[in-house]
Amino acid sequence: MSIFKKIMTAIRGGATEMGEGIVDANATRIFEQEIRDAENHLTKAKRDLTAVMAQQMASSRDVDKVKRDIAEHEGYVAQALEKNNEALALQVAEKIASLENELTTGQQALDSFSANADRLKDLVKKGERQVTEYKRQLSMVKTTDSVQKATSAITDNFSSSSSKLLNAKDSLERIKAKQQKFDDQLKAAEVLDAENSDNSLEAQLKAAGIGSQDNSANSVLERIKAKQK
Repeated sequence: MSIFKKIMTAIRGGATEMGEGIVDANATRIFEQEIRDAENHLTKAKRDLTAVMAQQMASSRDVDKVKRDIAEHEGYVAQALEKNNEALALQVAEKIASLENELTTGQQALDSFSANADRLKDLVKKGERQVTEYKRQLSMVKTTDSVQKATSAITDNFSSSSSKLLNAKDSLERIKAKQQKFDDQLKAAEVLDAENSDNSLEAQLKAAGIGSQDNSANSVLERIKAKQK
C-alpha cells in the first residue's frame, strides 16, 4: 500500500510538472486570452454601470418630484390657515408628512445609487487603465519573445552549421578562382591573337628596319644625296 501511494504521488507530481510545462510553453497565449477575458468583463461592467446610472437618474427625478409636491402642499396648508380652515390644513399636513417619509426613502435610494455608480465608475476606470497597461506589457513580451527566438535561432545555426559555413567559404573561393582563370585565359587569347596578326608582324619588321618603309622627307632627301655622289 505504501508503494502504491508513492506511485500515485509520483504520477501526481509528473502531472503537475507537465501542467506547469504546458502553462510555461503557452504563457504568452494565456496572458493574451486573460486580457481578452478582462476586456469582456469590462464591457459587461459598463453595461451594468449604465443600468445603475439609469436607475440613479430615475431616482433623482422621483426625489425632485416629491420635493416639488411637498413645496406645493406646504402652500396649500398656508392657504387653508389663511381661511381659518385648520381641519383642512391638518389633512394637508398629514399628506406632507407622508411625502416627507417618501422623500426620505427616495433620497436613501438615490444616495445608494449615486455611491454605487461612483464606485463602479472608479472600478471601470481602474480596470481600463490596467488592461491598457497589460496590453503594453503584452506587446513588449511578444517583441522580447520574437527577439529571443531570433537570437536563439541565429546562435543555433552558427553553432550547428560551422562546417556548412566553411563549405560555403570554400565554394566562394572556387567560384572566384574559376572566374579568375577565365579572365586569364581571355587575356592570353587576346595577347596571342595580337601576336599572330599581320599588323603585329609588320609593326615588328618596320621597327627592325626590315621590309618596306614609309616614305618621309628625310628618306627622300637622303636617297637623292646618295645619287649625286
